[in-house]
Amino acid sequence: MASDLDILVIDDEDVVLEAVSHICTAEGMRTETAHDGTTALRALEHHRFRLVLCDIMMPMMDGFQVLEQVQRRFPETPVIISTGFSTVENAVKSLYAGAIDFIPKPFTADELLSSISRGLRYREFINLRRPDGTVDPSMFTVPCPPRYYRLGYMSWVALENDGTALIGISHAFARTIDQISGFDFIEEQEDIVQGIHCARVRTVPGMTHTILSPISGRVIMKNPELEANPNVVEKDPYFAGWLYRVIPSEPEYELAHLIPCGSDSV
Repeated sequence: MASDLDILVIDDEDVVLEAVSHICTAEGMRTETAHDGTTALRALEHHRFRLVLCDIMMPMMDGFQVLEQVQRRFPETPVIISTGFSTVENAVKSLYAGAIDFIPKPFTADELLSSISRGLRYREFINLRRPDGTVDPSMFTVPCPPRYYRLGYMSWVALENDGTALIGISHAFARTIDQISGFDFIEEQEDIVQGIHCARVRTVPGMTHTILSPISGRVIMKNPELEANPNVVEKDPYFAGWLYRVIPSEPEYELAHLIPCGSDSV
């Protein structure tokens, strides 16, 4: 019978495996490590993991191949992609392919624990079941509206008729964090880049979560309501709870790398 563990850490560098294991163990989490994807998939066959943290650049199988296998064979297990080769392309590709987060190396203990906390809570949501055993997405999230596009389960963008775009965070992302206490915004007239952090959200327990931008462009307005009432994001994430209005720089090219919401499950 398969045993339950919290996190499977996959990386070909011992120093990373040891550091992540130390941080997670100090927080009471049970971990197992693997130096390559083949070993990791064997571990997944023998244990039920709540979360997988996987590097990209590894021998035999890279992180994207591991992600594909985990999604196909163990769909209830979320995957966080981490890499020292931190590029916009890797971040966007990871989230498009189904990773629940992307963490560039080197990361701090706080950054790691922030991502892990969201990943573990996300797993709880996706494993809610109907009486017949199937998953009912409406049990845990408000779907992203059809004309929107999303970067993984994290952020969304909606093009407006005047050529500007609104961006915000998904309801699924909001559900995986604690009560929001405030946001750390970038300033108006600054540029944001697709797949790079554009804001941080602070929660009541004192944790900070990074938000990756779904699109590149120049910020022309921050949502003034969020400074006075940050919890509007949790109540109405797709309309009143937007973060920025931006002038997008390459909308046609970048939308092709996002997921159309339509009949969405996040």
